[in-house]
Amino acid sequence: MSAATNPSPGLRERKKIKLRHTIQTAALRLFERQGYEHTTVEQIAEAAETSTTTFYRYFPTKEDVVLDNDASPLFETTAAERPADEPLTATVRAAMGAVVAAAEADRDFTLARMRLVATVPALEARYAGEERRTIELLTGLLADRTGRPHDDYQVELIAFVLAGVLFTASRRWVADQGATALSTLVDQALTTVEPLLATLEG
Repeated sequence: MSAATNPSPGLRERKKIKLRHTIQTAALRLFERQGYEHTTVEQIAEAAETSTTTFYRYFPTKEDVVLDNDASPLFETTAAERPADEPLTATVRAAMGAVVAAAEADRDFTLARMRLVATVPALEARYAGEERRTIELLTGLLADRTGRPHDDYQVELIAFVLAGVLFTASRRWVADQGATALSTLVDQALTTVEPLLATLEG
């Protein structure tokens, strides 16, 4: 895709992205210092040097300040930009690789976010919905790339396995406090399940 059809964000959009990240970073610091339940939106807004009105413009709830991320759009964009005739395994690796690279680029932030998800029941419950959306996203990719229906049993099964790759690797990464690179964990898991992907193209 050319630069003309996929332009870089303008100054206004970059400012929005920066403020969004500033609010999330301030929130995570407060959550780690005084606990998720004991931190208010007002405190987060003050720490981010913004207003509660601005906070709610970016994040509808306190849960969203932790859970909101660009993983799904990044996965979709990367997959869409891949050559239509390349092997399915290459497309999946590229799309997952983009998501993993973004997570590792902001390693401390991502680890803090995932630690909260693992320890706060309200966040864990909402995160289950994110897992379901990931499975749906992978199902769509596999079906569209292979010409199979979305409700094809094999497509659904392999989408579930691939989602497990991402979430299991992420949980191990957090449990080990990032000792092993997330990209290494995902690569190991993908190497194990790639024969399944190959069956969709057979």
